[in-house]
Amino acid sequence: MGTKDPRRRLLGALSKAKGKHFEERLDSSFAYYRDRGYAIIEKTPEPMRVIKDLGSGRFVAFFEKKAQPDYKGTIKGGRTVMFEAKFTSTERMEQSRVEPKQSEYLDRHESLGARCYVLAGFGSGEVYRVPWAVWRNMKDHFGRKYVTEPDLDAYRVPLARNSALLLLD
Repeated sequence: MGTKDPRRRLLGALSKAKGKHFEERLDSSFAYYRDRGYAIIEKTPEPMRVIKDLGSGRFVAFFEKKAQPDYKGTIKGGRTVMFEAKFTSTERMEQSRVEPKQSEYLDRHESLGARCYVLAGFGSGEVYRVPWAVWRNMKDHFGRKYVTEPDLDAYRVPLARNSALLLLD
């Protein structure tokens, strides 16, 4: 069995670390809204299936394919909001990054009046809040099934004075 290319391993580790940082920024930004009483938005737990009980609260399990968006919650006044978060270290983000089951879930909730978005994070550190209707119809809006940062400029998320992402403004 051959060893992995060290350069590829390093690039993979860097990408994973940047993705984790992106998620931490989202978490702290949602805490900003919670602490001010504007919204409660929480991370959706990854669905897990236990396949063997080892006793004493230990078990063997695997993560099932998820169908729900990464974050969901309620904005003050009662409106439901959902976010699917995607990060890339490359120059473009493919529409297919949102899985078909996730798309169906977002479609159903949007049809009931929920505000649904894709949060697109890029290696530049910029974050874009793309309305689900725009992401879903990417080919109509951008002429192709991927986007680049310049395409998303109108959806750039501003920062608060404390650097929290103003995801609901």
